[in-house]
Order: sequence, then structure tokens, then C-alpha cells
Amino acid sequence: MTHITQDFDQYDSLIGLIYDAAQGETGWETPLRVLKSIFQANYVTLILKTPKHQNEEELGLMIVVGGTFDNEVAVQYRPYIHQLTPFAGREPDTVFTVADLMTEGEWRNSDYRIHWCAQKDVYHVMSVDITVNNGERLRFRITRPESSDDFSKEDREFCELIVPHLRRALNVNNRLVHNQSLRNLYSQAIGKLSIATLIIDRQGNILEQNLFARHILESGDGFKVIAGRLEAYYPSDNKALKKLVKEAFDRAEEPKSPGLPLAMSVARPSGEVNLGLVIEMIPRFDMSDHDNNSSAIVYIRDSAGTSQASSDIAKKLFGLTPAETALSLQLANGNSLEESAEALGIRRNTARAHLRSIFSKTGIKRQSDLVRIFLNSVAALGQTAHEELPEEAEA
Repeated sequence: MTHITQDFDQYDSLIGLIYDAAQGETGWETPLRVLKSIFQANYVTLILKTPKHQNEEELGLMIVVGGTFDNEVAVQYRPYIHQLTPFAGREPDTVFTVADLMTEGEWRNSDYRIHWCAQKDVYHVMSVDITVNNGERLRFRITRPESSDDFSKEDREFCELIVPHLRRALNVNNRLVHNQSLRNLYSQAIGKLSIATLIIDRQGNILEQNLFARHILESGDGFKVIAGRLEAYYPSDNKALKKLVKEAFDRAEEPKSPGLPLAMSVARPSGEVNLGLVIEMIPRFDMSDHDNNSSAIVYIRDSAGTSQASSDIAKKLFGLTPAETALSLQLANGNSLEESAEALGIRRNTARAHLRSIFSKTGIKRQSDLVRIFLNSVAALGQTAHEELPEEAEA
């Protein structure tokens, strides 16, 4: 297989596919399929996660390209549970074959080959354990059936050429997954605080939105969507909104622009308290002079909306009983003591007794202070996914 190191176009295409997979533009099966063809293998496997302990039934994760199904190459995403492989614990980032570990007779008679590899017609194995930045070792395996030739020196050299790229690509992939996880956490936190968020472009086209934003837009109470664009309900507010969006994008192009967020109030046809809107540019990290990819984030807060604080978290934060917590949440949502008692189906005197106990436990003396500490607490951040929106908003 000396030809594989001589075809630069093939090598360049393969490296491109590896980095495309790292960035999520394709699946990992795409470069693995190419490697299967290049090495004339029956299986190419990338083990992304291995169990931590031999004696525990912990599953890992592996991507396998190989086997046949209706004469098509089968891609298998399978749990990885094999800890008895003789290929584990090798020198990191070093390509090796079976011949580096044992004689052919030892391999042929090994339990691992007989009970696992032989079932899949796996005989020749070339492997490397790739270290990544988080300290994990990812396992890369290329195999051939017994009827094929063993892996040559040229095969090993070509594999050694692609290992550094696999390592870098896997590190990039790990960082992207980590950053996406952080982004999701921040987005969920914003949602739990009942803040609607939208990503828009210069024309006001909505690129992304969270659940609360969708709820506000669907209600038509203050905002609407026309041909995919964010617009305010009243013409005067809409004119001001367009001006605000333009100012935000224009200021972003100024070298010495402070980049401060811009704000406005939006009237609601329902007569409820106005919605508050803040727009802030999303920093760009590309080197282009054009703003085609520029975007801004719009925050919308409904100050008349009800608190979605988690009752379980509130109980733990303030040491209240379930009944006291329920009353506190009613009051935090702007209800009077009488209205809260009616909503909870309890007597007014019972509500008063609960309130006195709440004051004693929290050390406050006024109902307004109770509302303030609940609204400023982290109780809303403890809600579960199904609590994120009021029932009518989820429909």
C-alpha cells in the first residue's frame, strides 16, 4: 500500500474530512469510511469513551464503520463494554499491530481473538490510543480479515501521519461540545428567569429564539412576526424598534463604539404593563469587513409575568414548609393575601398564620420584603425542564 502516502490529493481530502467531522459539519463516519477504503479494512473503529472500571457494567461509546447489510457499508454507534482486550494500556499516541504485542501463535490462541474477533472475521489489527486534552484516551482501530495481508510498514507510516490530525480534531470537537454545553446552560438559565431571548440580523430577521420568546410572539401582545422579522405591535413602537436595531448595528461598526446595549419600552394591546426590550450586539470573531454575518441578541422581559420559581428549591432556600412555600410564591406573583388564600383554597386566618411563620423563619417584617427576596433569589434557576413555561405557554 505504498501508494497511499504518495497521493497528496487523497491525503488532503481525508484530513479535510477529519476536521469537518470535528466541527460537526459531517459525522465521524465520513472520514472513517474513507479510511476503511484506503486501508482495505473490514472495520474502522473510533472508541470515544471507555468504561472507567473493569468490574462495573459501565458502557463506553464507539463508532464502527464496517460489516455488510444489503451490500452497503454499515455504520454502527455501539456501547463499548470490552475491557479484556489486549490492546488496552499501550503507549499513548503510538501506532502498533498485533505483532508488536505477541507472537502469531499467542494471538491465534488468545481468548479475546477466539471469542470476540473471530466472530467478526477480525484477524489483523492496527491500533493507536490517542490522548486528548481532557486526559482521556480515545482508541482508534483498523482491522482486516485473516484472508487479507497483514498491515505493512507503509500502512503504519500512513497511520502515523494522520494520528496528529485525529488528536487535534478530537480536541477541537471536545471544546466545541463543551462550549455548546455551556451555551445551553446559559440559555436555560435565561429561560428560567422568564427572559425571552431572540437572535436577529440587521434586517430584524429572527435567527433563533427561546421558549419564552416564542410564547410572547405567539401571544401577539406587544410583538409580532411578519415575514420572519421581529416587529412591534403598534406602528409607533415598530418605528422606534427599527431605529433601535439600526443604531445597534451601526454602532457596532464604529471602531470606538462602547457597544453598550440599547433599550426601549413596548406597549401591549392587552393593557398590561409594557414589555421591556434590550438589544445587544453579539461580538464577531471573523476577519471580514462585511457585516453579513453580524447578529444581535434581543432580551424581552415581561414584568407582569408570573414567577416560575421552583417550590422545592424555595423550600430548601428558606426552610419553609410546603404550605408556606406555596403562599410565598403566590405573594411573589403579585397576589394579595386574600387572593393567595383563595387560590390555595385555605382560610384567610390560615394564610395569616403561614405568613407570620414565614416572617419568623426568613427574618423579614413586611410582605413587600418577602416578594423582593423571592424574586431576587436563585429559586427560579432550580426549576425542572417541564416547569420552564406556564402550562398555557407549552401548548
